[in-house]
Amino acid sequence: MSKFLKFLISLMIVTAFLGVNSAYAQKPYVLEAGVSIDKVPKTLYGSWKVEAGIIETSNYHTFKPISTCLWTLSRVGNEITLSNPFSNVDSTVSLNTTEGNLIAFTRVSRYDNKRLTDIVTLRMNGETFTGINDLILETYSVIDGHLLKKETAKYKISGYKLSGEDIRDWK
Repeated sequence: MSKFLKFLISLMIVTAFLGVNSAYAQKPYVLEAGVSIDKVPKTLYGSWKVEAGIIETSNYHTFKPISTCLWTLSRVGNEITLSNPFSNVDSTVSLNTTEGNLIAFTRVSRYDNKRLTDIVTLRMNGETFTGINDLILETYSVIDGHLLKKETAKYKISGYKLSGEDIRDWK
């Protein structure tokens, strides 16, 4: 048998094999992604005293070494809102993870020519939580909107429930 004929037969076998596999691969599959807001522990909602201590930062002049603030977390429909009366910020949070008592969410706040992104990972323990808050502060040009600087900080956080419905009151 000639080399050309062997090549042609091999090519036909490979093509037939790939054709069968691609026919199976073309079945329609629907993938769903996202985090269910219904899996968030009900004890998260309410007002919290949150204490934070800096672990690391790119700029110690921008970020405080320790801080105390108030978070109020509430749910309306499919949105969770985090309010902080000290900074006068109300933001909708995007859930990243909810696995048992582990919750991770992202919050983006904009003011003037700055954008602050909080990436919070916390573990609920009844009326308290502990976790990490990664901050990214981006400053943009007021002239053309390009990024001027990006500063980061990582805080260890702990929260103590001040008010809100107890989990036993939820149905």
